[in-house]
Amino acid sequence: MARASSVKDVAARAGVSLGTVSNVLNRPDRVSPETRARVEQAMRDLGFVRNESARQLRAGRSRTLAYVLLDARNPFFTDVAEGAERAAEAAGLSLFLCHSDNRASREGDYLAHLVEQRVQGILVTPVDPHAAVLDDVRRNGTPLVIVDRKRDDEKFCSVAVDDELGGRLAVEHLIERGHTRVAFIGGPDTIGQVRDRLEGARRAWADAGLPEERLTVVPTDALTVVEGRSAGERVMGIGKLVRPTAAFCANDLLALGLLQQLSTSGFAVPGDLAIVGYDDIEYASAAAVPLTSVRQPRQELGRRAAELVLDEAEDPGHVHQQVVFTPELVARRSTLG
Repeated sequence: MARASSVKDVAARAGVSLGTVSNVLNRPDRVSPETRARVEQAMRDLGFVRNESARQLRAGRSRTLAYVLLDARNPFFTDVAEGAERAAEAAGLSLFLCHSDNRASREGDYLAHLVEQRVQGILVTPVDPHAAVLDDVRRNGTPLVIVDRKRDDEKFCSVAVDDELGGRLAVEHLIERGHTRVAFIGGPDTIGQVRDRLEGARRAWADAGLPEERLTVVPTDALTVVEGRSAGERVMGIGKLVRPTAAFCANDLLALGLLQQLSTSGFAVPGDLAIVGYDDIEYASAAAVPLTSVRQPRQELGRRAAELVLDEAEDPGHVHQQVVFTPELVARRSTLG
């Protein structure tokens, strides 16, 4: 195997000192354009690749951020990652994505590995926002921002959306459309957003003076298209006289699964069942029946989280912030007809 070219090889080929090559790599503004061009040409001729691991070891941290996301199959999280990536790129950094698959053990392994790699900062949508592993990262000195989750304390920066308001907006819209029997579809209730969205739905229902039993909770094991189809079967199995005429789904994947099940079973949307989703992912507007959905500022969540973690990494006087964005309802054919 051929030996990799070194900084010393580049210096000899370009006829410059080691310090000049170092400046070209790390402080190019200190080198004249002519000399810089000669050194860069020598690097190309030799196939030189800088030893980033060695540089990180000397600097004590890498030129990367990382985002430990909950579910890579959900476009919501990849949209959040895109916003974070843009902020990282603007700061001259790379963004690594790690998929915890909603598993606490896998999340913990990723966090430990990222601390070992001396990343500049970590964004995480945690399985449990109060998990001790997050405090371990903080004690190890790695900045960490919680994304799309909230904590009861102010030990970390966090970015989230007012999900209780989002639930209220969804159900108020259905009530305004004349629906007095509504199903809430979502779960498991260990997910804070599911609980908050249901709480908002219940408050809107109570404020409208509607009977509590007419807001039917249809639990799911996950926030997926498959679970949305399963929920659709259960809703269609309810007797026609008491069956809900509308459904509020805790996310768009559930809503899309519900829409699929209704369509294949001959039910009309919104004629037989109106549907509101949550997140307003791209597929919501592109569905066969475009979905009404509660929009979250997905890319803005990621961008703001990255900015906060960078500020914590660079500013000794950094003060933790808990940023809460306001959702908005986007009405489309699945409720408007």
